Amino acid sequence: MGFIWSRESVSGSSLQCSTCRKTYFGIETHLELTAASGAKNYGEPMPIATELFRTQLVSFLYERGWRQSFSVWGGFPGPEKEFELTKKFLEPVFGGNIVDASCGSGLFSRLFAKSGLFSRVVALDYSENMLRQCYEFINQEENFPKENIILVRADISRLPFVSSSIDAVHAGAALHCWPSPSAAVAEISRVLRPGGVFVATTYILDGPFTFVPFLRELRQYTRQISGNYSFLSERELEDLCKACGLVGFTCVRNGAFVMISATKPT
Repeated sequence: MGFIWSRESVSGSSLQCSTCRKTYFGIETHLELTAASGAKNYGEPMPIATELFRTQLVSFLYERGWRQSFSVWGGFPGPEKEFELTKKFLEPVFGGNIVDASCGSGLFSRLFAKSGLFSRVVALDYSENMLRQCYEFINQEENFPKENIILVRADISRLPFVSSSIDAVHAGAALHCWPSPSAAVAEISRVLRPGGVFVATTYILDGPFTFVPFLRELRQYTRQISGNYSFLSERELEDLCKACGLVGFTCVRNGAFVMISATKPT
């Protein structure tokens, strides 16, 4: 995918894959770039956690109370502080393009676009309703740099970008929701340019779960019944990044909150 699209040109536009020749289409709010885009009778079943964020109610509530609760019981420092921390990790790639993966209603996508620190911001999510909320928030802001952002619906494990074409990928409060964190981080590693940066925030799980086999199995069972959430330890997060070819793992922690960063080798 080339970065030639602006948010204003999405509706009614088309985009053809240079490899498989499949054509994808844009609607008013976003480009539809999922693998099953255009199919009328087929859609892959997703975990409960994924489907929850596709609902209109959760999408509407996400920036109207849901996200704020992360600070109360999860140790998240709040969007402004998180954004400042994120910028420190992303400084080496300022001026490049950035994908805000699993962007939700675009809370950080909009901050990236307004910061002027990136040449293009891609707000990417699997939820149509989250992207519609992002579109509405953008339209409500005066003097928003609409030419600097594009909204894309895609699967985090099947990113619609050419290998080594992205300077940065950010994933705020999302990694624990991904059906397969390893598949997702492997895809992120694939699309990052050498020297590209991956930054993510998530909930962390340390303590006896990390060392006792019985408790590790209990955690996996809890994951299954809780909607497939993946709460990993710091060591597991570092191993995940290494296994997917990323180096220079760094993290900042506050209670259950952790911000991680890793880089594509040059």
